[in-house]
Amino acid sequence: MKINSTLLILFSLLLCSINSFSQDISSTVIGGEYKFNENKTQCLTDEQRKEVLNDIKSNISQLKSQNRLAHNEAQKRAPTTLFSWPVKMKDGAPYNEVWAISNYVDHNSEFPNKLLDYNCGDKTYDTNDGYNHMGVDIFTWPFTWKMMDNDEAEIIAAASGQIIAISRSQFDRSCRFNDNLWNAVYVQHADGSVALYGHMKKDSPTSKNVGDTVERGEYLGIVGSSGNSTGPHLHFEVYSEIEWNGVGQDVLVDPFAGDCNSMNTDSWWEDQKPYINTNINAVLTHSAVPIFPTCPDQETTYEKNEFTPGETAIFIVYLRDQIAQTNLNLKVLRPDGTVFANRDYALVHNYSSSWWAFSYVMPSVSGEWTCRYTYQGQVVDHKFTVGTLGVEDSEFDAITIYPNPFNDVVNIQSNSTVNKVSVVDILGKTVMTKTNGAESIKEINLESLSKGLYFLRLEGLNNEQKTIKLIKE
Repeated sequence: MKINSTLLILFSLLLCSINSFSQDISSTVIGGEYKFNENKTQCLTDEQRKEVLNDIKSNISQLKSQNRLAHNEAQKRAPTTLFSWPVKMKDGAPYNEVWAISNYVDHNSEFPNKLLDYNCGDKTYDTNDGYNHMGVDIFTWPFTWKMMDNDEAEIIAAASGQIIAISRSQFDRSCRFNDNLWNAVYVQHADGSVALYGHMKKDSPTSKNVGDTVERGEYLGIVGSSGNSTGPHLHFEVYSEIEWNGVGQDVLVDPFAGDCNSMNTDSWWEDQKPYINTNINAVLTHSAVPIFPTCPDQETTYEKNEFTPGETAIFIVYLRDQIAQTNLNLKVLRPDGTVFANRDYALVHNYSSSWWAFSYVMPSVSGEWTCRYTYQGQVVDHKFTVGTLGVEDSEFDAITIYPNPFNDVVNIQSNSTVNKVSVVDILGKTVMTKTNGAESIKEINLESLSKGLYFLRLEGLNNEQKTIKLIKE
């Protein structure tokens, strides 16, 4: 996963320019592509997949011997299972949607870089040692680690069935190819087909056990990054049948129907989603550009919904399946509904996920404002307020630091308690953090830092926040 750090640097400089010259409107848009699983990490090794299938077969045998197996051979003639979507946004999460697709099943058995998805495109991957991707990878966007830590992207049963295997306790912050096992739930359906839901967050899988049944849409777990993974996502893998006691065979299917699906003709979805499924996943307001750190650290989002006159607000839209040669529109509406800003921006490239940001200095018009992004006919509003500071917030906003530029020690002058200080470099990496409980932090020693530009983030006891640009000489 990677955000272009050059864009963050440019945007930081842009904000400095806005604050220095008190411009009302930023003439520059900043943003770009968000890349998930850029290194194309194999979700299951051959040995791990063999172990998974053996566990499934062993549990089927045990359930059958106990007369608890819900599926039987007579049900093979049952209608083919049809799936609903297996990822759901947690109720109350501050987004419009929480997922995007990075990879489909690979239908070209050759390798490497011989790619063919069900739609005759190349949105899939293989590896140098001969692995061809065998499932659908659904990753979370935006703020994939924040969503995982806050349980904001839920995995739900795509169809009713019986749990035939489950794993709960594996490490869940994997960032690269490894030998870790994943947390997963495996469900067998009435027609004998089996769905694998992999990479779940540790201890998040359902409290139900092997042999218990689940209904369509029922909670199964949280999208995580256990096993071979480079970040939180669901690996959804489907078999139309599983070999048992020498009968039948393990038959992988691609749930998406398309001209280049060589495995099955029909779709396994109740309502198959489009190959290009453009969506506004979120519209949010921020006090600073979000930091997308290296895996597995949680993003620093700087989300903010309350601003004061003269403060810079950053308006960011987070897109899924951006289409080249299309236009994005932002409107910022005053409390009375009149237009404060109206901006169009031409999108040049195709991206699976992307973000775009404008910034404005807010005027002295108090009330509830609206940030409205429009893309491909979809309109999403985000409400925020502009008003005067309360006494505590006003005192915290009045904090000053000196000297700046500095050489080693930076002093913090404040009438409010500053109980946490973080220093972030221009690449978005937190290079120092200091906390001090209820005692206010008065100074920080930064002599170990190299010369350059940094951002000092101050936090108070009542969640007050302020960010100040620092320069070390």
